[in-house]
Amino acid sequence: MLLAIRFGRFSEMGAAVLAIVFKWLSSPHRTTRGDTEAGFTLLELLVVLGILGLLAAISYPQVLRYMGAARTETAKAQLSALATSLELYALDNGGFPTQQAGLNALVQAPAGVKRWRGPYLKKAEALVDPWGKPYQYRVPGRSSPFELVTLGRDNAPGGDGEDQDVVHR
Repeated sequence: MLLAIRFGRFSEMGAAVLAIVFKWLSSPHRTTRGDTEAGFTLLELLVVLGILGLLAAISYPQVLRYMGAARTETAKAQLSALATSLELYALDNGGFPTQQAGLNALVQAPAGVKRWRGPYLKKAEALVDPWGKPYQYRVPGRSSPFELVTLGRDNAPGGDGEDQDVVHR
């Protein structure tokens, strides 16, 4: 039923078809053998498997779209957390990490920084976007003191959907 709520009309129709098929399969009057043995014939099992396969094929693209949107939203949340960590670093050290030190300055003290009170991130894995690529750090940013960027799934500028660039200024 959760699938029916999540994926709209196609799944509601599929859930109704499955309910009818399962009701028919559990009917006590469906045997023609005259015996009382309960069980499913090969044909009945193939029909049910076919219906399940059809439902999976219909819902699979929708699931992929939700996963892509979830990765993009995760990247936005991670960039926001990185920005907060950079601001804490700037409060402690009087400025943002240099371009050479990069985002690793949030995990390990860069050479020559005396007031570092980190680590500002618990794990270095937070420096990698949901597609497995490191976040880009620009200091100074175009319209702010720093800029955090991920280029999305395709790792190329521009794009739509999961391929879109996510920028935090």
